[in-house]
Amino acid sequence: MKNKILVVDDDPSIVMLLEYNLIQAGFEVLIAMDGEEGKRLAETEALDFILLDLMLPKLDGMEVCKQLRQQKIMTPILMLTAKDHVLDKIIGLELGADDYMVKPFNTREVIARIKAILRRAQIQTEATNDIKIEEKEIVIGELIIYPMKFEAYFKGNFIELTLKEFELLVYLANNRGRVQSREELLKAVWKNDFSSDTRIVDVHISRLREKIKEETKKPGYIKTFRGIGYKMEEPNH
Repeated sequence: MKNKILVVDDDPSIVMLLEYNLIQAGFEVLIAMDGEEGKRLAETEALDFILLDLMLPKLDGMEVCKQLRQQKIMTPILMLTAKDHVLDKIIGLELGADDYMVKPFNTREVIARIKAILRRAQIQTEATNDIKIEEKEIVIGELIIYPMKFEAYFKGNFIELTLKEFELLVYLANNRGRVQSREELLKAVWKNDFSSDTRIVDVHISRLREKIKEETKKPGYIKTFRGIGYKMEEPNH
């Protein structure tokens, strides 16, 4: 079966360019020209991926992303933006987008990044559905991670994580006790997805901390080493 991708953009030339190249790459493509229609299709169609423009009529891309994630619709989202501004990128990631690209972009790069994210999503689905999988979980304090099942629990509660958040959490957990620089984390987790802004690491660390937060002002599981990077360790260590 072809992967179904929703393109949400109000620029006809960009829509035509993306639609043509995605179809040539073997994808099934749905189109929405405004945020409200994009949100409706994301809610009603069985999608594998969403390309979401930031600036949209009726409902902007950030609001679409925010509302979908609030409904627990975790379809991977690649946000497209004409604004090459750090704040816009970070806000999009904080709302639950998996990554971003700045216009103008190379369609080959867009497709390569889509395929990379879809490969990870497929691995997650197969691992979750395979009841025969046996693995040794990672236990750090009250945090339990099942890498092959793409599941994590904190204090017995399932944690909703994007693919990137989960990969970052597993990498930190596998290297607990050792300080990782932002550059190391970017290279290890984002690999060849063409992301190059280390602020992405800071955003994802912040989101992980919110999801595994102790009821204390002191940092627990993920410690910051100013000017260097981050380290995961047992709480109160």
